[in-house]
Amino acid sequence: MGEQRVTIRQITRRDFVKGTAAAGVGLTLLGQRGLPTSAHGGRALTQATAYNITFIQGVRGDEFYVTMECGIRAKAQELGVTIDVQGPEQFDATLQTPILNAVVQAKPAAILIAPNDTQAMIAPLQAAADAGIAVFCVDTTINSDLQIADISSDNVEGGRLAARSLAEAIGGKGKVFVVNVKPGISTTDQREQGFAEALQEFPDIEYLGQEYSNNDPIQAAAIASARIQSDPDLAGIFGTNLFSAQGAAAGIREQGKQGQIRVVGFDAGPTQVQDLRSEVVDILIAQHPGDIGTTALQMAVDYLNTKTEPDPNKITTGYTAITRENIEDPEVARYLYISDCSQYVTPEGTPVTGTPATGADATPTS
Repeated sequence: MGEQRVTIRQITRRDFVKGTAAAGVGLTLLGQRGLPTSAHGGRALTQATAYNITFIQGVRGDEFYVTMECGIRAKAQELGVTIDVQGPEQFDATLQTPILNAVVQAKPAAILIAPNDTQAMIAPLQAAADAGIAVFCVDTTINSDLQIADISSDNVEGGRLAARSLAEAIGGKGKVFVVNVKPGISTTDQREQGFAEALQEFPDIEYLGQEYSNNDPIQAAAIASARIQSDPDLAGIFGTNLFSAQGAAAGIREQGKQGQIRVVGFDAGPTQVQDLRSEVVDILIAQHPGDIGTTALQMAVDYLNTKTEPDPNKITTGYTAITRENIEDPEVARYLYISDCSQYVTPEGTPVTGTPATGADATPTS
């Protein structure tokens, strides 16, 4: 099945891109693999100092953040930067804050962080900025301008892509609903927003709203099961993150509705890929976390070298819609998330060293 390529470009300060994406089960929305190597749109600046930079993940053990870490490590090898990686065992601001506070005491040159809450992480990140540490938000963000830049997927557009893909999968009619994580997470809030907006293009689809699973796949499965029982004619579900989609798929299995209810899931970890192959999930909206990582580190080094803030300072990367029909395509498969940096593919084919941070009790929420 053919693919349409849509470039996500850099944009004006503090705005996300507003590109359009055609709908379709076989659609692939790809950001540029060769994103600008400089925050200023030109060639990468020469690295003059072996900076120490810390990456604080949203949660340890999530393949999304592991893949982002591998992108960061790949760029660090190129630039001669030392990387330290830390993260909480759960996606929880009360767990992430003490980690951030300890990192501030160590005084790295810059912090790349996926904040666990748009509001609660402002004060601890302000303390980092006040200590003279350059702060860059990756993936998630905060309701503040204290960070030097935000590098993420365009989550509203990702939600729109999910809606259009699901609409095609169910023939443009029927009932659909969303299993979300919890309020206050910038990325997943925006995905539901984009999903709801795009559904307005399909008058024969009834949107039943969203329910929150608190990032628990067991709770997400229970939500999906209950919804199927209350609405036996349910046509589709959108899971806004890894555990939401995984739980929705489990709920469908519990109710024996495989093949009858279409599921679009965000992210492309190994469990989700297995659900796709086993025909429980129909479409995966894969982000490009490796691109987020390499772009963020390059921007941080450029800033440290020049002390000039990037303009634009909101950078977005692309998506790839993965289906059973296109998953074997190397240009699609490269965006599947990984659990080990030895699996990471750089554009130059350079091996990546370093052991990704993991956690046995991690609860992904990318």
